[in-house]
Amino acid sequence: MKQGTRIAIGADHAGFELKEVLLEDIDGIEVKDFGTNSSESADYPDFAHLVASAVEKGEADFGILLCGTANGVAITANKHQGVRAALCWKPEVAVPARSHNNANVLCIPARHVSVEEAKEIVKIFFSTEFEGGRHARRVDKISC
Repeated sequence: MKQGTRIAIGADHAGFELKEVLLEDIDGIEVKDFGTNSSESADYPDFAHLVASAVEKGEADFGILLCGTANGVAITANKHQGVRAALCWKPEVAVPARSHNNANVLCIPARHVSVEEAKEIVKIFFSTEFEGGRHARRVDKISC
């Protein structure tokens, strides 16, 4: 990840443990952890809205969200203007999420990826640049 990048991260109970592991792996980057802070049952929209709002308001450049399948956090985050949340379940999916869709929120299905896969997904997501060009035209048509 580039120096100066600001990341907002959040997870429900299903993503809590993986979130904690990923936080240990992120060095030299400003990270705001919006919780949850335990594996006690928690509602994914509460954390998805906080992370997506930080990205929407420009308080964070990117977001990372985790829940069991990542469907719930992706659906919730995508309600926010300017947020392009992408569900990435393997590294190969993270490449076009960034290069073609200019995704700014990475959603990881904690119950369906290993720790190693999650780390690789994060690495690839944050090292892949948006290609622009014909993809920019399409991304510009996303917001309502």
